[in-house]
Amino acid sequence: MTLSPAMPPLDILLCSPRGFCAGVDRAIQIVELALEKYGPPIYVRHEIVHNRFVVDDLKSKGAIFVENLDEIPDTKQPVIFSAHGVAKSVPEAAAARDLFQLDATCPLVTKVHREAEIHFRKGRHIVLIGHAGHPEVVGTMGQLPDGAVSLVETVADARHLKPHAADGLAWITQTTLSVDDTAVIVKILTERFPRIVGPHKDDICYATTNRQEAVKRVAGKVDAMIIVGAPNSSNSQRLREVAARAGCKIATLVQRASDIDWPAHEGIRRLGVSAGASAPEVLVEEVIDAFARHFSINVEIVTTAEESVAFNLPRQLREAAE
Repeated sequence: MTLSPAMPPLDILLCSPRGFCAGVDRAIQIVELALEKYGPPIYVRHEIVHNRFVVDDLKSKGAIFVENLDEIPDTKQPVIFSAHGVAKSVPEAAAARDLFQLDATCPLVTKVHREAEIHFRKGRHIVLIGHAGHPEVVGTMGQLPDGAVSLVETVADARHLKPHAADGLAWITQTTLSVDDTAVIVKILTERFPRIVGPHKDDICYATTNRQEAVKRVAGKVDAMIIVGAPNSSNSQRLREVAARAGCKIATLVQRASDIDWPAHEGIRRLGVSAGASAPEVLVEEVIDAFARHFSINVEIVTTAEESVAFNLPRQLREAAE
């Protein structure tokens, strides 16, 4: 009888916190409860969160995803705005058509919108640190008239920014940025414009910060790091970058276990695993199960923070939730 060779050992350091944040959880609940209360179809403008698995699951239940309101027929069914937020013109256009709106914008994104409006009312020009084209940035810039916001994406942008009036500036940020990269940009802005006004509390959200800190704790101790998340998820991409900068030589972003590059992981003995804020735990379990088919695994949870944040649902759905 021929014995099968023993699988090589693998220690998996599983980051905690990881995966869904309160804003993502709330957004998904809004779609699910709307489907339960009003029945399908439910229309959602843009992906409710940046995760194909989540979007496909909601599609199977009757959610229809669109990029523009003009793709939605005249209907009394709910129209939901994604967790990333939208420009002011979007709810205005929906109201003009008498569409039934439910806003799933993360409250921490809404906080940034309100900050921008307050700065604008005080006569300040706003410097938004973020990534061009990201739905959250489009929504934030769309809170104010054209020209009221200057977008800064990089250190070079910060160094070359030429505002009309250096004394009347304020900075805000996208909520899902690299904490370290943003700190460098803010330092440059404050050195160049000493009177620039910042937020009372950091705009980068608690979940982004906590997940990056957990990855930093683990990345220098492992041979490889897997981040579960979508390629269009800003916070997931930032986790991969954080892992690489913290010393992990093999740091990859995967949507599903089927995306794992097995040759790249041959011979590893320690693996770090985390997930972006829009990645469900079932996908993390799928990745761990896949490694268990190639290695004899031992899983250790590395906890750097406890999270207990929860956000209220829209009034129209609270009864359905209860």
